[in-house]
Order: sequence, then C-alpha cells, then structure tokens
Amino acid sequence: MGKKEKGKPNTLGEVSRDYTINLHKAVHKETFKRKAPRAVSHIVRFAQKNMLTEDVRIDPQLNEAVWARGIRNLPRRIRVRLQRKKKEEDDGKGKYYTLAQYVPVDSFDNLKTEITKQQ
Repeated sequence: MGKKEKGKPNTLGEVSRDYTINLHKAVHKETFKRKAPRAVSHIVRFAQKNMLTEDVRIDPQLNEAVWARGIRNLPRRIRVRLQRKKKEEDDGKGKYYTLAQYVPVDSFDNLKTEITKQQ
C-alpha cells in the first residue's frame, strides 16, 4: 500500500462503479408515507459519500424503480451505477457531479461492487 504524500491532494477523476444498495435497511422503522422519499435521499447520501461529490443527479429510471410499487412497498435492494462526471458549467459546488442510474438485475446473489467502463 502506497502512502499519500503530504501536501498533495487526492485527484478525482471520472469513474463509474456499480453498487448494490440495501434500501430495506435504510428505511427500517420509517413511517409508511415517508419510505420512498427517504430511500431516494439515502441513495443521494450514499452517492455523496462514495463518489466524493456534493452534486448528485438521480436518473428518472432510478426514481421510477424506487417508486414502482408505491410509497411504502419498496424493493429490498437496488443495483445502482454511480458515475462521477466533469461539470460543463461552473456553479461553485465543485468540478464534478455524480449521476445515479438504475441497473436491472435478475438476482442479487454474489454481486460485488464493480468498476465499469466509461461510455
């Protein structure tokens, strides 16, 4: 393992990773009418933490996948592709944003975090 040199900041680059997020754990003991909104905000917090960006954009297909069975009957897990991309415009919140997209899967057995190719 290499050590980070003092005074040199980590350089962020464009990267894409697939994650499995356990929504069931995130909204445990949450009121029925708050489950889907809390799940979406959990996905945003997860993306901010793992991709180190403040600006997170949720793809409409991901939002529809969370809300597909209504506000209270969420999928237990969801597969998400997080892509850190360079911003075109400069709004003062950093140089990168994260795009969260839905990845449909048949089964969640033996799925790991994968680094995927950039498109």
